[in-house]
Amino acid sequence: MARKKELGEDFPALSEELEEGKTKVYKVEGVRTDSEKSGESGTEQTFMPDVVDYIRRCDTESQAVEIIDFMVKRREISESEASEIKKKLRSEGLRSFGAKKERDHYLRFGLE
Repeated sequence: MARKKELGEDFPALSEELEEGKTKVYKVEGVRTDSEKSGESGTEQTFMPDVVDYIRRCDTESQAVEIIDFMVKRREISESEASEIKKKLRSEGLRSFGAKKERDHYLRFGLE
């Protein structure tokens, strides 16, 4: 009985339809399963950030160096790549890698 009361409070029109038997029935002719016909690509777009993506989130050069060293430690970049990135960081600055990416960047702007 409590559930029925909750349903009536939360969804008054639906509750009334159910109680009075005014519900409508719709026949489904078929289900589209071909993703090309439905307009969806069917492939999920995934994104794996690289060292530059992480550097663009940094506030200071020391944070960027820490990221670079971490990526070398994880073997995601080589020592020579790290050396080149650090050289660019020292000579051109942190924002030479691009504008700062703030929190929730990809939620707001998607994958660029």
